[in-house]
Amino acid sequence: MKATLKNAIRLYRSKRYAAALKELGELDEEPGDVPELAYYLGLCHTQLQQYEEALIYLEQVVTSESDLVHIYQSRMILSYIYTITGRYRLARFELDSLVEAGYESAQVYAAYGFVAYETGKFEDAVNYLQQAITIDPENANALNSLGYILAEQGRNLHYALNLCKKAVRLNDGNPAYLDSLGWAHYKLGDYEEARSFIRKALAASNGDREIAAHLKAVIESRNKKS
Repeated sequence: MKATLKNAIRLYRSKRYAAALKELGELDEEPGDVPELAYYLGLCHTQLQQYEEALIYLEQVVTSESDLVHIYQSRMILSYIYTITGRYRLARFELDSLVEAGYESAQVYAAYGFVAYETGKFEDAVNYLQQAITIDPENANALNSLGYILAEQGRNLHYALNLCKKAVRLNDGNPAYLDSLGWAHYKLGDYEEARSFIRKALAASNGDREIAAHLKAVIESRNKKS
C-alpha cells in the first residue's frame, strides 16, 4: 500500500509514533515543500524524544506560510525542546515571538514559567504561572507547576496543596500531577498521604527517577517520625 500523509496522521493520532514516522519517510514529497509534512515529522520526532531531528522540521514550519495553528504549536514545542536541552535564550525567543504575534495564552505563560524555573528564577516562574492561571483557572499544567514550585520552596504550602489537588482533579492519571500532590503533602508533614500519591505517580510513570527519589525521601521521613 502506498504511503500517504493521511495515513501517517492517523497513525500519529493513535500514538503509533514510530509507524507514523516510517510512513512519513516513505512519502515522495519533500518537507521543505509541504509544511504539514514537516509539522508531523517534527511531532513524531518529539514524541520519540529525537529532539535534534524534531528541531529541524519544526523550524521549517515556523518559517513557512503554514497553518497558524501549526506555527503556534510548533513554537510551543520548540520552546519546550530548547528549555530541556539548556538553550534558554532560544526558548524565550520562541515564546516572545508568540506574544509579539498576539498569542498571549495560558500555555505561553506556563512555558515562560518553565523556562524561568529551569534557570533558577523562581520568583519570575511564580509570577508567570500566576499569570497563566489568571488567564485560564483550569489550566492543569500551570496549576501543577505553581503548586510544585511553591511546595518545593516551602512557601504558601496549603495554597500549593490546593493547586495540586485541582490539577489532579482535572487530570487524575498524570504521574507528574500525582507526584506534585504527594510532594505538597510531604512538605506539610502528611507522610501517609504523600506516600500514597507518590506511589501512584511512580506506578503511572513506569519508574521515573525523580518520582522514585521523592518516594524514598517520604519513606525515610516517615520512618524517622515513627
